[in-house]
Amino acid sequence: MQMKKQIPNFFTLLNLLCGCIAIVAAFHHNLIISAYLIGIAAFFDFIDGVAARLLKVTSEIGKQLDSLADIVSFGVVPGIIIFVLIDNNNTPIIEIGNLNIIPYIAFIIPIFSALRLAKFNIDTRQTVSFIGLPTPANAILIGSFPLILNQESSFVTLNLDFISFVFSNPYFLIIITILLSYLLIAEIRLFSLKFQNFKWSDNPIRYIFLGISLILICIFYYVAIPIIISLYIILSIIKTRFKQTF
Repeated sequence: MQMKKQIPNFFTLLNLLCGCIAIVAAFHHNLIISAYLIGIAAFFDFIDGVAARLLKVTSEIGKQLDSLADIVSFGVVPGIIIFVLIDNNNTPIIEIGNLNIIPYIAFIIPIFSALRLAKFNIDTRQTVSFIGLPTPANAILIGSFPLILNQESSFVTLNLDFISFVFSNPYFLIIITILLSYLLIAEIRLFSLKFQNFKWSDNPIRYIFLGISLILICIFYYVAIPIIISLYIILSIIKTRFKQTF
């Protein structure tokens, strides 16, 4: 029985391990590996919840462990990715001593991710939906940046040179860092992708979102990820506006 209780925690620890390796990869400027590890960590983050529900095992330590793993994989790792991207590209310079502080703006991502996770742990409104952008979604979005910068083609013709210019531009990276940090703690209700059942009548927004997301990925590849996260936020706002049940 004790071993059964530890199965979800095992997946949570795999999430944490992915985050640790992703940090090392990022500081060695292998952002592609870091990006893939964010995706694998998100998979383990999803699986630990599924395992806990299927096995009917929950614990306070599991809840706390989940947040501790998430702050590494979905807070620190995306912050470091932004840091490396800003530091590598014609960064504007504001020095304190001989230190250019501009790239360090990236670390407001882990700060606000920590606030987001702490808020989630004590907010009883977030049992079937989210208030603010979930940290895995934020991390996946940021993790898509190095993948987009290395994308060489898509199903349809895209101006990938211009897209790469935008996603490597330090001013864009600074602005998106500030915007995403705000969205992490914003009082915006976002729907959850957790299915209580698989009936269309109870899950239309989820099926629509997943269907459109799959189509976008098939057409645009990695460029689709920022579009999908934007779509997620827009659909959530529309759903809230029309007061539909999550």
